[in-house]
Amino acid sequence: MKVAVLQMVSTPDVAANLEAAQYLVAQAAQQGAQLVVLPEYFCGMGMHDTDKLSWCETFGDGPIQQALARWAAAHAVWLIGGTVPLKAQRPDRVRNTSLLFSPEGSLVAHYDKIHLFRFSTEHEHYDESIVIEAGHVPVVVPITDRDGGAWKLGMSICYDLRFPELYRLHAVQGADILLAPSAFTHTTGQAHWEVLLRARAIENQCWMLAAAQGGHHTNGRLTWGHSMVVDPWGQVLAQCTQQGPGMACAVLDLAFLRQVRSRLPALEHRVL
Repeated sequence: MKVAVLQMVSTPDVAANLEAAQYLVAQAAQQGAQLVVLPEYFCGMGMHDTDKLSWCETFGDGPIQQALARWAAAHAVWLIGGTVPLKAQRPDRVRNTSLLFSPEGSLVAHYDKIHLFRFSTEHEHYDESIVIEAGHVPVVVPITDRDGGAWKLGMSICYDLRFPELYRLHAVQGADILLAPSAFTHTTGQAHWEVLLRARAIENQCWMLAAAQGGHHTNGRLTWGHSMVVDPWGQVLAQCTQQGPGMACAVLDLAFLRQVRSRLPALEHRVL
């Protein structure tokens, strides 16, 4: 199954971001991708954290979700809608939610980000909990490729990468592919992005698909990019090597996955 991880530099203009995302999804489909992953906050990175409140949607309805459904159906792809701000229980909070749409355009799964990012230096300060309400439920969902191959996707978002217990739970539940739409800062990405992705892939013997924000944003933020696909042996198969919009594509092979797990049955050797 061919997959594509898309890289964006989202702005506070939701309409412009949707246009940019639509173009990338179409390009990925033209290259034969069956599973396409958009980055975290693909639909908007505002001037302020509270901007998410102005474009958040009710689960299952709204122009952002409708656009994702149209793109998935138009190109007959499984589409991970990076993250979309959805209404939370509190009116001053949103859920940061990753959505999976089928090739028919149906919304088949969603995952609310569990771990909320907080990071401070002399020059940077981020605290997602100011606006985002954390989720609590891990999600693993089955899909079928065009050749009838059965896969299971473990859904995660960005900062989740630092919490290996989530991915181990995905592996125990049979995940073959781990998804990590992200918006890593340049500081944390330069230090930890690749090593975290490769570690999660290696220790769970899964493919890792990491679509990222990458570049200078209107709000002054600089994101790391380097969207990539990592195989179950920890090899980086494809990545965006430059900042700015783009994509990285790779072919996933179930036979290779089984070979890795057979030759080194680490998941069977777990004791704790």
